[in-house]
Amino acid sequence: MTELLKRYKAILGVLLILFPVVWIGIGGVRQHLLAGTDKTYEELKVFSDVLDIIEKNFVDPVDSRKLIRGAIRGMISSLDPHSAFLLPESYKDLQIETKGEFSGIGIVITMQENVITVISPIEGAPAYKAGIRAGDQIIKVDGEETQAMVLWEAVQKIRGKKGTSVVITIRRKGLPELTDFTIVRDIIPLESVRSYLLKPGYGYIRITNFRENTADDVKAALKKLETGTPPLKGLILDLRDNPGGLLDQAVKVADIFLDKGRIVSIKGRLKSHTKVYAAHPDKNKHPHQIVLLINEGSASASEIVAGALQDHGRALVLGGTSFGKGSVQTVESLRDGSGLKLTIARYYTPNGNAIQAQGIVPDVVVEQRYVSKREVKKHPHVKEKDLKDHISAEPKEGLSEEMRQKIQEVRGVKVPGEEPSDVAKRLVTEDNQVRRALDILTSWQVFSRMSP
Repeated sequence: MTELLKRYKAILGVLLILFPVVWIGIGGVRQHLLAGTDKTYEELKVFSDVLDIIEKNFVDPVDSRKLIRGAIRGMISSLDPHSAFLLPESYKDLQIETKGEFSGIGIVITMQENVITVISPIEGAPAYKAGIRAGDQIIKVDGEETQAMVLWEAVQKIRGKKGTSVVITIRRKGLPELTDFTIVRDIIPLESVRSYLLKPGYGYIRITNFRENTADDVKAALKKLETGTPPLKGLILDLRDNPGGLLDQAVKVADIFLDKGRIVSIKGRLKSHTKVYAAHPDKNKHPHQIVLLINEGSASASEIVAGALQDHGRALVLGGTSFGKGSVQTVESLRDGSGLKLTIARYYTPNGNAIQAQGIVPDVVVEQRYVSKREVKKHPHVKEKDLKDHISAEPKEGLSEEMRQKIQEVRGVKVPGEEPSDVAKRLVTEDNQVRRALDILTSWQVFSRMSP
């Protein structure tokens, strides 16, 4: 019994080293863990027994630290799809993703039914150009099975230096066999805002993700559009296939168009994880009408912006129901350089509607279609509610390569040597949702001049 108690204390010490105070507001974690409940203590004894048996009897020598880290990963992965234990190199990569640029193939992935699955490729990135599609399951990376990999391990293997190649083996609905894609890695720029003048008086701003300077970039794009002649009358704000990003940038972007009221509220178990973000008056007014575009690939931060502008009646939301990722993650540094990403709260729109696993429902439903000589197909996405172990709201067949290229052209991905006016023309003529949004804005102006 004495030996068992010593071993328990040793293991507990290791766990406390790996898990220092994770966030402000739960400084009593250590005391609570030490005091513990009888049930927790009994389970820790079982853990100690298993570790002891493995160390003494496994066919090869084992690294206790590796075993404990594996146990931590398993513990966290049982919570929800967005919580994770990040080893030092993976944590560093996560910090890079919100700044500048990184080298890789440019895809957003998740774990769905224990399979690494593509949520969406980043526009213009190597994976996008190679034909990787939303819903593709990544079965192998350079011939190595991904079945036993956690998400961060797959990310590590897919990323690499510019100019090097990686072979991604994909399982795709509709294809009888696995398919290999050889993709050459490149620098993935994290430019998040593009803007075009669609026609005199009507502008278009696309936000592809929410990074460190997204709000400033939106302000700059607005200033450019608003200084034209004639004055800006209407704006299309495109958040389709925007997987999200930084919460503060989403709040700041929504604040650009709102003068008062709630933008979003977050509610968690702890008081410190419950907060309301409010809009502020701005001397730079943007009085023009807005049509905001979303689809099944609009997630997280983009849903915050859409929900805020919709609830305040500031924008008409058009497209398809969004992804439904309405949970808040905090990422905290641990003393060994690793990181803990943990879901701590849920998002709620200004009217109190939960986003989690429900999404933002558009005011006007318009299916996303693209003009092509071939049959027009819908663009499918994996949604939050499809993810294994997704948390509740309260306490597909892919596109053809030709269609994928068409989407890249239509979405404002600039082709070398192409003028912005050419991109704007394509948006209006080939993207039915943009065309419908523009029709609504111009009709808005006509009706506003009519007498009752």
